[in-house]
Amino acid sequence: MNTDQGSPGTDNAAERGRSGPASRPMGIRQALREIRKGIVVMWWGFFDWVAVVSWKALLLVSFLGLILAGIFKIPILAFVLIIASFIIKVVAGGKRRAELTANEATHRAATEQLERTVLEARMEALQAQIEPHFLFNTLASIDQLIQTDPPRASKMQQSLIRYLRSAMPQMREGSRPTLGQQVNLCSAFLEIMSVRMEGRLQPVVSVPEGLKSAVFPSMMLQTLVENGIKHGLEPKPEGGRLEIGAEIVDGQLAVHVLDNGVGFMPKAEAGVGLANVRERLKALYDGRAELIISVPPAGGTCATIKVPYEIAPATPPA
Repeated sequence: MNTDQGSPGTDNAAERGRSGPASRPMGIRQALREIRKGIVVMWWGFFDWVAVVSWKALLLVSFLGLILAGIFKIPILAFVLIIASFIIKVVAGGKRRAELTANEATHRAATEQLERTVLEARMEALQAQIEPHFLFNTLASIDQLIQTDPPRASKMQQSLIRYLRSAMPQMREGSRPTLGQQVNLCSAFLEIMSVRMEGRLQPVVSVPEGLKSAVFPSMMLQTLVENGIKHGLEPKPEGGRLEIGAEIVDGQLAVHVLDNGVGFMPKAEAGVGLANVRERLKALYDGRAELIISVPPAGGTCATIKVPYEIAPATPPA
């Protein structure tokens, strides 16, 4: 009995015959796409290399390419590639170098901005450490004066309140500090120190109102004031005068701290404080600011900070 049944082997062969021709074009197209991608990547890599390589290196490579082309008997192809390289170099080289220079400048600016941010964060942390120390010492002095001299204790307490009113908003706002804020802070600080030094300190503040809106880094003025008191006036038995002033000199804001103390004698602590000021000025202004220490004809010390004159933007109302 005959049955018309195809064997499994025959069916598989027929199926392979039907699917084979359709799958081959798909595999070829995929291979062609991969080849095209590779050519594009190689071309743009070659383009970038030609755009940034020096003319000397390009000429050397072209000369070696001509030698190899002569050996492999393909001089026309090598000549075409060399001419194309020269055209790319002329047309795209300048633009590509400008892009690379711009990218490098952007990266450098971002790095410098990060350094400034880190330095300011360090100074804010330092201020957060200094404030409690100064506060506790002042409160201890007030507590002692309450027992011995209540009027002086009251005066120091009022000065401390003024100091805190000046310091707290600056620590919370995060806006650019102004010279007026720093002067107010130092004025209250000087009042407190004047009481603690029992009249041996005569503070004078002569900063024009028109300059108080100028941008001025935080903590720097107080550092100079503290140095002037600690290393200039406190060692002097009769104390002396400390003056804060400001003016515009050659388009820069110049802020002075002048004392008639024992004179500038560098010590470890003073050196660290002034070194920190110089480090901050360098990071914030990139060589456009400076700290100058000089000796006035009448003696004592004059510390001057010069920074670019800039008006602080108005703070929007809360």
